Amino acid sequence: MFASLPLTALRAFESASRLLSFKAAALELSVTPTAVSHQIRSLETWLGVALFERLPRQVRLTECGERLFHSLHGALLEVAQSVDTLRPQRSVGNLTLSTTPAFAALWLVPRLGRFYAAHPGINLRLDTHCDVVDLQQDASIDLVIRYSLDNYLNLYGLCLFDECFAVYGSPEQVALASTQPPTLISVRWHNAKLYALGWQAWCDKAGEHWLQQAKSIREYDEEHYALQAAIAGQGLVLASNILVSQSVASGLLVPYRPQVSVDGAGYSALCVPGRERHPPVRAFFQWLQEEARLSGHAQ
Repeated sequence: MFASLPLTALRAFESASRLLSFKAAALELSVTPTAVSHQIRSLETWLGVALFERLPRQVRLTECGERLFHSLHGALLEVAQSVDTLRPQRSVGNLTLSTTPAFAALWLVPRLGRFYAAHPGINLRLDTHCDVVDLQQDASIDLVIRYSLDNYLNLYGLCLFDECFAVYGSPEQVALASTQPPTLISVRWHNAKLYALGWQAWCDKAGEHWLQQAKSIREYDEEHYALQAAIAGQGLVLASNILVSQSVASGLLVPYRPQVSVDGAGYSALCVPGRERHPPVRAFFQWLQEEARLSGHAQ
């Protein structure tokens, strides 16, 4: 049934497609770039279609190449996972998650103790670089948690929760805000599309004139710095109800006019289709879903 499949060429194609480089695929497979190129040429001849566009300094998948890569990557991943389950001395499960520094520090890490208690055999590595990871090309990342307005049609996804933005401060600062204009604390949003209006949107909805009356506006590059400034009593912060939840639960921050909020985007957990069946990934998805439900913000 499978005797005619060119398995060596298919493996070379999967590596070159994922890395978008014959040279990088050669390093991964411990062969020469010429050998990878030969294997892919033979596969294209066998199929009768071109799989790559050869550009001066790079390669790019054709439409046929994209179709083959998506099905082949999932199939090989499932085979690798099935083989791993049969090994008599399996290594401890490893899981690499990519997310933003703010989400990791303010929501995920404070809750991870419950995940480790439930799954002591899984080692979790956090990647908190701000660059967006292409899961189709970077096989070192098992899943990502992204904050976005976008849909990811080519990925397996779990919607965790939508968020809104409201105003928070220390109990003392919130009490003072009803008698005098506060110092405002904000974040320099890396993606203006996600939240372009910031404080202006909240003030318009609340009928407050703080932007004209405030003593100053203090900006930080990351949400966790802004929250720490608010906890220290330096002013009121416009913050995500998701990221501020631990500080509110502990009483470090309280909401100001909690009935007034503006919409944000949503958080989703995503992986390459097929990888959700990998036991550590499946366990983490299930844990995330339960934590989102317990936090009261689940979709």
